[in-house]
Amino acid sequence: MLIRVPLALVLLTGLSAAQEPVNLTTEDGGLIHAIVYGKGDRGVVLAHGGRFNKESWAKQARVLADAGFRSVAIDFRGFGESRGPGQSDLYTAPVYLDVLAAVRYLEKTGAKTVSLVGASFGGSAAGDAVCHARAGEINRLVILAAAPTCPPEKLAVNKLFIVARDDANAAGPRLAKIREYFDKATEPKKLILVDGSAHAQFLFDTDQAERVLHEIVQFLSAP
Repeated sequence: MLIRVPLALVLLTGLSAAQEPVNLTTEDGGLIHAIVYGKGDRGVVLAHGGRFNKESWAKQARVLADAGFRSVAIDFRGFGESRGPGQSDLYTAPVYLDVLAAVRYLEKTGAKTVSLVGASFGGSAAGDAVCHARAGEINRLVILAAAPTCPPEKLAVNKLFIVARDDANAAGPRLAKIREYFDKATEPKKLILVDGSAHAQFLFDTDQAERVLHEIVQFLSAP
C-alpha cells in the first residue's frame, strides 16, 4: 500500500540525497554531462524538456532517491557542456543515444531495472530510446506531454503518459495528438490528465505538482 505524503515534507526529507556528477559517452561519440542522485539497483533516467536542463530535475530526483531509486539526470547534447553530432538541430539529432548512454551507465553500475522519465522534448527522446534499446533493457516509461516519433506499437514497455488538459502551443492543444498516439500504443499503458495548462516540467511549478510526482513514483514502484 502506498501512503501519500505531502510533497513539501517529501522534498525536505530528500534534501540530503547523495548526488554525483558523471560524464557519459554515447554510441556516436557524444559527451553527455549528467548528475546521479541516490543509491540502489532501481535506475531511472531523467530527460529534460527543451527549456530545461539536468539541474531542473533536482527536487524530483531527491524524492525518487527517498523512494529507493538511483536517478541519472542528463543534459542533452547542445545543452550545458554536453556535446554530440547533430547538436545544431536538436529535433533531427539522435538524442535518443544520450538517453541510452545513461541507461547503459546504470546497467554497468549495478541497476537491475532501468526506467525513463522524459518531459516534452525529453519525452520524445525517451520514447525513441525505448524503440532503439535492446529487448528488456528498459523497464518502464513515463512521458510528460509528448508523443515520440517512434511508432507507438513499438513501445513495448509499461507506459505512463501525463498531460494537462489545456496544454497548448502555437499549433493548438497538445492533448489530441498525445491521445491519438496513446490510443495506438500497446498495453500496458495509462494516460493521466491533470487540470490546468502547464506544459510538461512546468507542471512541477503548479498546484498539480504533488499529484504528478505521486503518480510517477507510484507507477515506477509498482510490481
